[in-house]
Amino acid sequence: MPCLNLSANVTLDGVDTSAILSELTKTVANLIGKPEAYVMVVLKGSVPIAFGGTEQPAAYGELVSIGGLNTNVNKKLSAEIAAILETKLSVPKSRFFLKFSDSKGSDFGWNGSTF
Repeated sequence: MPCLNLSANVTLDGVDTSAILSELTKTVANLIGKPEAYVMVVLKGSVPIAFGGTEQPAAYGELVSIGGLNTNVNKKLSAEIAAILETKLSVPKSRFFLKFSDSKGSDFGWNGSTF
């Protein structure tokens, strides 16, 4: 169950978040090799973030998955997600950090149990 949790300091008012969520879901599913039905994406806007001493558009994300992550996949995910944020939310690629975590199934709760 990959989960992408993104926070940005830009407003989401007037933004088609459904299209962004859909694009992010497809990107994560395709690159990790998991079905879209198991991918969760959380997108929060208007989060106070300072990066490099300024509050210019910036974002931070964490991607947790049970398998599917490695050096090559992480590079592709970083590039694709950064491109989506730059295109859709005007967050420059240079002002976006993404943390990757590969977890065990027992570390995820779902449907009243664990994976």
